[in-house]
Amino acid sequence: MSADAIRPSPSPSSSLPKATVLNSSDVSRAATRIAHEISERNHGSQEISLVALANGGVWLAEFIASALEKIDGAGPPVEVLDVTPYRDDRPFVALKGIPEFKVPIQARVVILVDDVIFTGRTARAALEAINFAGRPRAVQLAVLVDRGHRELPIRPDYVGKNLPTSQFEHVEAGPDGVRILECLDPSGSVSQTLDARHDASKHRIEEDQ
Repeated sequence: MSADAIRPSPSPSSSLPKATVLNSSDVSRAATRIAHEISERNHGSQEISLVALANGGVWLAEFIASALEKIDGAGPPVEVLDVTPYRDDRPFVALKGIPEFKVPIQARVVILVDDVIFTGRTARAALEAINFAGRPRAVQLAVLVDRGHRELPIRPDYVGKNLPTSQFEHVEAGPDGVRILECLDPSGSVSQTLDARHDASKHRIEEDQ
């Protein structure tokens, strides 16, 4: 297993602000553009359900629903989905249960909504949860920020901003803006342990060739 596969998610509690890449106006414009793209692709929002991935996707889904109401005259329902029981990088949960939605997703277009996509494992878990709940006509994915580093072949249909990042950065996204935080190791310095391990491993491989 690669180091990336076992690397824990960066914690914002041990991070330093590095850069602000979107302010509140930028976020509003990006989310509005996503709403227009959703409406155009699906010929309106009458048969759409927005499924927000808890907790980061809730505010974005509510914003998109409000924008779609202005565009189409009626906003789609917003559902909230906790994907924790369906993740493949958490302890096994025997009884996952069936997600409960206010509006049945059968034959509807389900749009999963999250603030940031990283490895893709959260989106994969959401797809599994949707399979338990019913058989939608289609499933699409909308995110405000795509920061790369995918571990699964998952690609969003709607993206507010593509943001290249390193493994040792954390992305904070909200209605007030998007920030990059630089993650620190326990000593207070920027963590380079895994990068050093990767360089040493690469050096050993080159010596063996």
